[in-house]
Amino acid sequence: MWIWAGFITIIIFFLALDLGVFHKHDHVIKSREAGIWTAIWVTVALSFSGVIWWLFSEGLVDNPTQLTPQNAVLKYITGYLIELSLSIDNVFVIAVIFSSFKIPALYQHRVLFWGILGAIVFRGLMILFGVALINKFEWIIYVFGVFLLITAFRMLKSDDHAADPKNSWLFKQLKKIVPITSERHGHDFFIKRMGVTAATPLFVALMVIELTDILFALDSIPAILAITADPFIVFSSNILAILGLRSMYFLISRMLEKFRYINYSLVVILAFVGLKMLFSHYIHLPEWVSLTVIAVALIAGILASLLISKDKGEVPPRP
Repeated sequence: MWIWAGFITIIIFFLALDLGVFHKHDHVIKSREAGIWTAIWVTVALSFSGVIWWLFSEGLVDNPTQLTPQNAVLKYITGYLIELSLSIDNVFVIAVIFSSFKIPALYQHRVLFWGILGAIVFRGLMILFGVALINKFEWIIYVFGVFLLITAFRMLKSDDHAADPKNSWLFKQLKKIVPITSERHGHDFFIKRMGVTAATPLFVALMVIELTDILFALDSIPAILAITADPFIVFSSNILAILGLRSMYFLISRMLEKFRYINYSLVVILAFVGLKMLFSHYIHLPEWVSLTVIAVALIAGILASLLISKDKGEVPPRP
């Protein structure tokens, strides 16, 4: 239990340091700053694999599946890459939400900070629930597998990123719960006018991002559970990937057109993980195979986006 408490304490410390020291004052996050922070978060996450090795080699965490330190590290890195790659799709949606609600770049980091704080809580609950389901009902893994295949197919065929968040079901329900104003007051989430407290566009964007992240978690968490049902590995890999999402957003959101093929990588990853779940009781792939497939799919999508120019023909719309 102290391992969990220690990890959560470290995460809280990182978040407090982020908002209270490094981003105490609102400012526009430039590409160079975003690149530095992305490198820092990736380094922290990959370095944590050493902690995973130590915890499992010393038997300091529950190990119901009897993982060796080597397998634990491979599962952690694979889970981290899955969540990191699926987070890229999140970036496109966040960009659309900010654009729709006209959130200035000056306040976007603040909105993302609180959005990710809420995401950590919800992800933790969903992970514990998902692990409990798999441990109690072994057949649920087939349900997760089919769900991921359906998600991959929908991602391939749909163009959800073009949708206006203001026309979404989430926004319409939010309007029924709290008064909403189009007026902004600095970085405040609420303003009071004539005795009525109303939500500003910042709060609306925060709520839409928060609820959208929960929907994304329905894809990413089953995907990681296909790699391992160890709760600490699933939680740590998921949370460390989420912590780097803010800097990743500011790094690649300005280059959305260049990553027009990345969603095909995500389709391949989701389809592969879904099939792995469906055949988990019949085919046992080595950990390095899953890691290789995910890494190659992600790199291929990035390289295709960078190397295939629009001049060479009509570029298909992003799924």
